[in-house]
Amino acid sequence: MDRLTKTSALLIFSAAIFAAPALAQNAPKQQPKAQTQPQTKQGPIVATTKSGLELDQKQLNSLERVTKFFNSTATLVGKFHQIGPDGSKTEGVFYMQRPGRVRFEYEEPSPIELIADGSSVAVRNRTLATQDIYPLSQTPLRFLLAEKIDLLKDSNVTSVFQDDLFVTIVIEEKSQIAGTHRLRMLFGAKDNQLKQWTITDPQGFDTTVSVYDLDAKTRPDPGLFKIDFTRYQQ
Repeated sequence: MDRLTKTSALLIFSAAIFAAPALAQNAPKQQPKAQTQPQTKQGPIVATTKSGLELDQKQLNSLERVTKFFNSTATLVGKFHQIGPDGSKTEGVFYMQRPGRVRFEYEEPSPIELIADGSSVAVRNRTLATQDIYPLSQTPLRFLLAEKIDLLKDSNVTSVFQDDLFVTIVIEEKSQIAGTHRLRMLFGAKDNQLKQWTITDPQGFDTTVSVYDLDAKTRPDPGLFKIDFTRYQQ
């Protein structure tokens, strides 16, 4: 499996895991546009992010609200829809159980699936019968699958924008496996629902992912998160 495919899979799945708890039950039909200009502070600085971004009270409230949504779901089952940099569209299913466990399966013709078992991450190619194993701690999944997360302290938030329609949060992360990447998320300012998120990879290409038909009550089969280290040879 080539490095670009592996890196893209890790980045896309990381974004989906982060976003899932706050999503509406149906994927958005239209993608809103993120605010791109720096937001003027509306009041005194009350907090600073890990990246050094200074926040006023309104921005801090937005960040804390997203953190609360993220920490509110321990298990989740659903479907995902992906639009790649070239406009290609793919779909699949996912299963999540925090802390540390997730499984994503693309529908055919894509052969890719990803499994995290709590300590390792496997990126499989079913067609080529290959499997690449990484320590969970060295992937973008490392804090996204944590039992609890504090976005102010645990992630590199570089931008927080808010207008009458959307709250936009941008996170930049660097990992040994995937390099430096950016995650941009848009939440509804009034309903607090995530409308879309976009991953920008180290080469500057964007991939947008949505999840839908979510079920936060069903507990996934633990067997879905088991990695067979003997099934495929690296």
